[in-house]
Amino acid sequence: MKAILHKANTRGYANHGWLDSYHTFSFAGYHDPERIHFGALRVLNDDKVAGGMGFGKHPHENMEIISIPTSGDLEHFDNMGNKQIIRQGDVQVMSAGTGIEHGEKNKNPDKPVEFFQIWVIPNKKNVTPRYDQKSFSDADKHNKLLTVISPIGTKDGGVQIHQDAWFSLSKMDKNFSTAYHLKNNTNGVYAFVIDGDVTINGEKLNKRDGLGISATNKLDIKADENAELLLMEVPLTF
Repeated sequence: MKAILHKANTRGYANHGWLDSYHTFSFAGYHDPERIHFGALRVLNDDKVAGGMGFGKHPHENMEIISIPTSGDLEHFDNMGNKQIIRQGDVQVMSAGTGIEHGEKNKNPDKPVEFFQIWVIPNKKNVTPRYDQKSFSDADKHNKLLTVISPIGTKDGGVQIHQDAWFSLSKMDKNFSTAYHLKNNTNGVYAFVIDGDVTINGEKLNKRDGLGISATNKLDIKADENAELLLMEVPLTF
């Protein structure tokens, strides 16, 4: 097994007044040549947007863009005609493909919205842009690893992206143990602790820590406290 640990306090950070953003991987003004990506996982941003504020419409292409809110209401709008509110429990994906323009803003003027924005490098370029969104309850994730993202064309559940990648979410009770078996043994898994404390393959992790694991086909997971966990299985080469 190979592992790379990214403690929460080693992430890049930007404060734009209306936006607090922590960057697990190099992004915008934060650049670390040792932290460009983990395989096809290119961006993992932990964002907090002040009330009524947001990102104006801006373009993307040839990227799979995933948003996972943890609190508040995030309003999405794009040039495909989609206008949606995404909340805690929702998982949204956009395949930018040949090009898309979208914006995001905090729907509420009086409280922040917090969400993860994740970019995955696709396995196909210049696809037709697409949008999808699904909701998952806490009960769906309770003491299990729930697939919320899977490759297009599979029946593995969740929303789908143009990459051989699987994302799983779990809300675990203290002392709950489970195992994650990789769908493709040549892939790696990036584990991100949304909340709480967990141990994965002997490595103790705390809130907002990340752990990239490769050269293994199994993750042994134990919740040391009540915890919420995101697992991202992605190709290491792309």
